[in-house]
Amino acid sequence: MFNFPPCARSGDDVVKIAGLRKAYGERVVYTGLDLIIRRGERWAVMGVNGAGQSTLLKLVAGESTPDAGTVSLGAGVRLGYLAQHAMEVLDPRRTVLQTLEDAFPMASGGSLRALAGCFGFSGEDVDKSCRVLSGGEKARLVIARILYDRPNFLVLDEPTNHLDMATKEMLVRALADYEGTMLFASHDRRFLAQLSNRVLELTPDGAIPYGGGYLEYVAASGHEAPGLR
Repeated sequence: MFNFPPCARSGDDVVKIAGLRKAYGERVVYTGLDLIIRRGERWAVMGVNGAGQSTLLKLVAGESTPDAGTVSLGAGVRLGYLAQHAMEVLDPRRTVLQTLEDAFPMASGGSLRALAGCFGFSGEDVDKSCRVLSGGEKARLVIARILYDRPNFLVLDEPTNHLDMATKEMLVRALADYEGTMLFASHDRRFLAQLSNRVLELTPDGAIPYGGGYLEYVAASGHEAPGLR
């Protein structure tokens, strides 16, 4: 079982988005989007494929820049970002332990081995190369790397992709006790229902915020999220 360690408290306003515009060629994803994410909120971003969920997360994480408008992080925000394809950028030549050492060169070997053990890499498993890891193992390694940095704001793009059922349950339970703020995109019903307390639905008519979590969103909108699993 893994747990997110206590994280430093951020300011009340974690993210401010104002007048956001983003387009790819002639396809406009956002225009004039305003949103404030406050400490302790857990925003689920939903919409049909191509509506712009991953784009919004990349903009907030600083992995992409807006064409107009601003995206600014608040005081004391320590961001951890899980990209949808984060597993693909692991160096196949490095082992599990080396991957963690590369990310945290000042950390002790013992603390990194303990972290790896919490994520199912015990004993000689830390010497496995990333080349031979399963999709679920790669996902666990990436999540472990994010956790060690003690972020107080998690941006997660389809975090349960590639996870087996047991690991998915572990992640949901750990995130339920997480003290920080979250912004995530997911097509996993249990993940949405258990972890969201705000919903942003991306529609052809613009972004629609809902004040409650996923179950309240279903009750208010009369439908489930598009593409739900």
